[in-house]
Amino acid sequence: AREFADDGPLADADVRAIAPSGTPLSPRLVISASRAPQRAHASPARSLARPGATSVPSSRMATVTASLPLRAAARAGPAPSRAPPSDAAFFPGRPWQRGLAARGRPREPAGWFRAEALSGGGGGGPPRREPMAPPYNVLITGSTKGIGYALARKFLKAGDNVVICSRSAERVESVRNDLKKEFGEQHVWGTVCDVREGKDVKALVDFARDKLEYIDIWINNAGSNAYSYKPLVETSDEALIEVITTNTLGLMLCCREAINMMWNQPRGGHIFNIDGAGSDGRPTPRFAAYGATKRSVVHLTKSLQAELQMNEVNNVVVHNLSPGMVTTDLLMSGATTKQAKFFINILAETPDVVADYLVPNIREIPTNQSMKPTYIRFLTGLKAYSRIFSRIAFGARRNKYVAED
Repeated sequence: AREFADDGPLADADVRAIAPSGTPLSPRLVISASRAPQRAHASPARSLARPGATSVPSSRMATVTASLPLRAAARAGPAPSRAPPSDAAFFPGRPWQRGLAARGRPREPAGWFRAEALSGGGGGGPPRREPMAPPYNVLITGSTKGIGYALARKFLKAGDNVVICSRSAERVESVRNDLKKEFGEQHVWGTVCDVREGKDVKALVDFARDKLEYIDIWINNAGSNAYSYKPLVETSDEALIEVITTNTLGLMLCCREAINMMWNQPRGGHIFNIDGAGSDGRPTPRFAAYGATKRSVVHLTKSLQAELQMNEVNNVVVHNLSPGMVTTDLLMSGATTKQAKFFINILAETPDVVADYLVPNIREIPTNQSMKPTYIRFLTGLKAYSRIFSRIAFGARRNKYVAED
């Protein structure tokens, strides 16, 4: 309703509904969340919202149509019977939401309602979302090895259904067969997906819908350092393109398609973007490009959170996930200096240990019906400093993973 007021927020008391005869009625604001055009009655609302407005022509009623959360006590009833409006009418001035609607958002989602809110009332709330309950449907990119694979196994152990994917068809087939033997045919599915390609990510969404109908938890784990640890001035064009297109472009494509998918789901969904070295702003010498892309993960997540809030999307949440240092092939390929070996031994953990911590914390969010953005960290600052102290004071974790000089 704020959009319809020229001079600030639209207060309930400023709205007057006028009878055909011109006789003022009791103040009342009619709000319909049944996907009617928002701008259809914008002019009457603006006129009536100005102080001192007591009468208008009989043909102009103070009826405001909006999909905004109610701010007054509501009386729910069936949505009015009418022809569905166009997406352009429903999302005036909002090309982003029009785009989502054009991709298949149902015209009359379950749980939307028409309500009349009397002025001076309290309470009210947004359209109700279908609650989530386990088992959850989980999709993890880059999940045929490393932390992605460990997360997939942990979700499966918890009884969830999992879609795995990777660029390598051979790895997808091998891992899928192994997991099916351990957890059953009807709990794990796999497909090839190169997150750098928009068509592949769209196909991944179609595959997930075909196998599971919806996804509750989408984890963007796919990432690359091109297995290159050297100064930027020595890094090849191919390595830079590999890192940036995978970690930045690929993440954006996955977030876009995940939001489009979950926007249409009655249960909504949760997206988790995995950060990495450099995400906290600290320098990452020898892998500067990788660190820069991981710094951008945090910014992208915050921007998406703001966009969803700005567009009143209350059934999709984007979170950050921080596994810390994990003994994957990617990390261990950089254990070539004394400093790298020192910190890997002190701070790194195996994928299984990290997944054992992360997965219960991830599942707790939909279980508690929380729709608040969260940053889940395995390696906190306190944990890191305590381990460094233990190493310096007692020699703890020396040569734990790699032999130090």
